[in-house]
Amino acid sequence: DKRLPRVPAVPTAIPAVSLRPPKGCHRRQKSIRNNICLLQAFSVCLTIVFLLQLVAGVLGFVFSDKARGKVSDIVNAAIVHYRDDPDLQNLIDFGQKEFSCCGGVSYKDWSQNMYFNCTPANPSQERCSVPFSCCLQDTHQAVVNTQCGWGVQARGYLEAGAVIYTSGCVDTLGSWIHGNLLLLGGIALGLALPQLVGILLAQILIRQIKDQIKLQLYNHQHRADPWY
Repeated sequence: DKRLPRVPAVPTAIPAVSLRPPKGCHRRQKSIRNNICLLQAFSVCLTIVFLLQLVAGVLGFVFSDKARGKVSDIVNAAIVHYRDDPDLQNLIDFGQKEFSCCGGVSYKDWSQNMYFNCTPANPSQERCSVPFSCCLQDTHQAVVNTQCGWGVQARGYLEAGAVIYTSGCVDTLGSWIHGNLLLLGGIALGLALPQLVGILLAQILIRQIKDQIKLQLYNHQHRADPWY
């Protein structure tokens, strides 16, 4: 009797072994998925920032009176601490000179500051005064007179108006905003457009990466198929 030839056992194990994807493929797919997570987090953060800006803008227009009251509270708090922080002092002086204003609602708001308080019990030399940044600016004056606002709170409105700005900074700032709505709208649009483009590009890239993962899995399955 003729014996059947022995079939080698090695080839039979090849399909079973080849069904397992190489380790490098696993690492590559894991790295790609991590990139998707980072892109999704980036897209979500941009969306949140954009929505917060949009909500803040809408609320600012809808609740303009409340926003004005909040700004007034912030300015009054800054007036109280005017001498406490040099940076805050410089900021207030810059704002008053830039917008040609004095105080929050009125120049007499400076009476809230302990140094400029206009009560008889105040022993300060600056009693009833306002900062020099409230004074009308003289472009021809070489040296700034830092005592130009001394005692103006005790004067009448018209008399004080000949020396200092009597308009409050809150109303002046509101008028400036209303007069520059197109400029502010352009700035807001310029800030929003890159965010929207970033969100769109992130979503497109996520879609492309997912398609690439599907293509790699499809190609790997067909390479592992012994009948392919």
